[in-house]
Amino acid sequence: MPVGWVVQKQVPISMVLRVQSLGFLAIISISWFNEFIDLRSLIFGDHSYISDFRESALEMLLVLAVWFLVVGATRRVIQRVHYLEGFLRVCAWCHHINFKSQWVRLEEFLKREFDTPTTHGICPACAQKQKAAIRAARKAASDRHTPGDQPSPGTAMAQQ
Repeated sequence: MPVGWVVQKQVPISMVLRVQSLGFLAIISISWFNEFIDLRSLIFGDHSYISDFRESALEMLLVLAVWFLVVGATRRVIQRVHYLEGFLRVCAWCHHINFKSQWVRLEEFLKREFDTPTTHGICPACAQKQKAAIRAARKAASDRHTPGDQPSPGTAMAQQ
């Protein structure tokens, strides 16, 4: 999606299917109108053409079959699009959330949308990682600052 692109308001499925149905009903109406008025003779002149209602009925049944297939496919596609549009957009780098065309922090989103205050903590897995990182940093610092007799920072010299 281009930067700054805003998703428009969702069109209800019923509205799309209603417009689509009107189109198919128009096709069927034109087919029957052609049968009753005999547009072929009006356009091309007086030819010997015997109106066959069975042909029009078959055309109508074919149009209805296509109509049902298209309505089913359209319904599935629109439901899928609505499902995908329902996802929260989260920035992959800073983890801000796109909320009403603004990028806000998670805490702000929860406060605005759900009136939920937040607090911070640390999960056990992250706590273990941080403790290991602190131990590694202390060890690296002690290895770097103890050339022989000098005590490492934070330790007392032993009495002799």
